[in-house]
Amino acid sequence: MLKLSEIKELIQLVDQTSVHELDIELEGTHLTIRKANKTEVIASQPAQAQYLQVPQQAMPQYVNPPAAADAGQQPAAGGANAADPSLHKIVSPMVGTFYRSPSPELGPFVNVGDKVNEKSTVCIIEAMKLMNELEAEIKGEIVEILVENGQLVEFGQPLFLVKSE
Repeated sequence: MLKLSEIKELIQLVDQTSVHELDIELEGTHLTIRKANKTEVIASQPAQAQYLQVPQQAMPQYVNPPAAADAGQQPAAGGANAADPSLHKIVSPMVGTFYRSPSPELGPFVNVGDKVNEKSTVCIIEAMKLMNELEAEIKGEIVEILVENGQLVEFGQPLFLVKSE
């Protein structure tokens, strides 16, 4: 089986070339990388298929097949503000566990009503034993937190709603 670092290298190579599809079969694992508007990677094993979607310049993460088709159009799981088109959604760039604070002893990175800027850390997503800090990437005010501390989140799942300035 290919290592994640090897798959990432292959994805980068495909993105940097005019190749639109790469198909590899190795030790019973089939890997297909297709390039369209966004790169899509499909990895399958004899017993079970798994899908991998990779937006450009993002770390690849496995998602369930139904979520792969509409990961970008998932409705926010949350309150009345979730449908408001004027609010910016901070979404999960990967599958993992959502943490509001850097450790259980410390307070959360942000609360509802807090002001954030492009570089403000809003949470941590733990994926494959790695702690990935997620930045707001927008200047504004946190209006709603859509997930609970310790909850498993999927690729593209809305985490925060931000009223931009």
